[in-house]
Amino acid sequence: MANLKDIETWIRSSLPGLLAEHRVPGAAVAVCVGDEVVDFAAGVLNRVTGVAATADSVFQIGSITKVWTATLVMQLVDEGRLDLDAPVRRYLPEFVLADSAAATAITVRQLLAHTAGFEGDIFTDTGVGDDCVEKYVATLADVPQLFAPGEMFSYNNAGYCVLGRIAEVLRGASYDDCLRRHLFAPLGLEHAAASPYEAILHRAAVGHLSAGPEAEPQPAPVWAITRSNVAAGAMLAMSPRDLISFARLHMAPGHRALSAASVRAMQEPQVDVPYLGTDTSWGLGWELFDWQGGRVVGHDGGTIGQRAFLRAVPERGVAVALLTNGGEVIPVFETVFGHILGELAGVTVPRYPVPSAEPRRVDASRYVGTYASRMAESTVSQDAEGRIWVDQKPTPVAMGLGMTPQRYELLHLRGDTLLAAQAEAGVHVPHTFVGDDGAGHAQYLHTGRADRRLSR
Repeated sequence: MANLKDIETWIRSSLPGLLAEHRVPGAAVAVCVGDEVVDFAAGVLNRVTGVAATADSVFQIGSITKVWTATLVMQLVDEGRLDLDAPVRRYLPEFVLADSAAATAITVRQLLAHTAGFEGDIFTDTGVGDDCVEKYVATLADVPQLFAPGEMFSYNNAGYCVLGRIAEVLRGASYDDCLRRHLFAPLGLEHAAASPYEAILHRAAVGHLSAGPEAEPQPAPVWAITRSNVAAGAMLAMSPRDLISFARLHMAPGHRALSAASVRAMQEPQVDVPYLGTDTSWGLGWELFDWQGGRVVGHDGGTIGQRAFLRAVPERGVAVALLTNGGEVIPVFETVFGHILGELAGVTVPRYPVPSAEPRRVDASRYVGTYASRMAESTVSQDAEGRIWVDQKPTPVAMGLGMTPQRYELLHLRGDTLLAAQAEAGVHVPHTFVGDDGAGHAQYLHTGRADRRLSR
């Protein structure tokens, strides 16, 4: 196996070419083995200004923030102030959903593991004040329940906003202040920003968006989404080295910021994820990967034109962070993580699935129908030639976030999992049809989120 110095040499020689090949404006990488850390950056933070990316530049980490939120919650468990299996209403009596019985029953653990069962992609803007998370939680009263609490996995941004509010209430401070006092400070982070007002004090990356698969990415018109979703991943930005410092907290149990018991608990499987191109499960905040060569924990993040990736192999003391600001980032992720984790930890990183050159035709009668969420209605149909199609119509809320109507083909992968024929940001998105409506039809279209069937 290689040593960390070899890996640093490889990153410096390989990263610029990878970014150019895949039209990624800029990226920064950090790697640790035990206490040793190396980092490197290439490209630019903004294609208009031409400011160079440096290792201490801050990029948004998107939904990797959820692991930070989970860590804030587990600190409260360590202090004896919170019980994971207590109902959310013990700490937030005002927590209300459209299904009152579900709102009464949902536990903190279920929020952490994405098994609470209510609609999760809620991006209501409640302003930029320190009370924005409190106001956001108050808007959930009409949010529907998709399935009974604890029944299955469905990724839930709103659930993590509720967790952020629990931290605020028990700490008597805003979410941003909780981050600064209870994670930034004890970890000694120097290039981390809880808000745009802090990010501007650093060399901050700007997200870039592409008008099409062959178009060069251009700076996004806005830097961040609504602050009300901050606990789910709307704003937190940092250098890859600071993200690695956070990862090391979860690999070397005993740091004063988090007990060894909580580190272990966060990495224990809570729920299996329907097959979505790879077999994974979810812990408390962490996604868990059982890859060839070792157990891996991690999380990805995506904001407006920025993508972030974090993977750690706790038993080997190895972690890798990659932060990017646009372009076709998945091939860069696969190459960087495949090489580094293979060389330093003996772990094989599986590639994202791609459609077969000759996909098998399948009877789609189980799948045909309309599935809905707060973001879109997706109608699945099968034509006379046996081809399977999705017509996706975004809701007004989703269109405000940049989603547009689209029609795309699904190709069979295995079992009830099909792949989008056209790649999106380098990924052929898996679509898995889950459950039964009692008449032989799938109850949910699952793409990480479970969209419930509306009709046959």
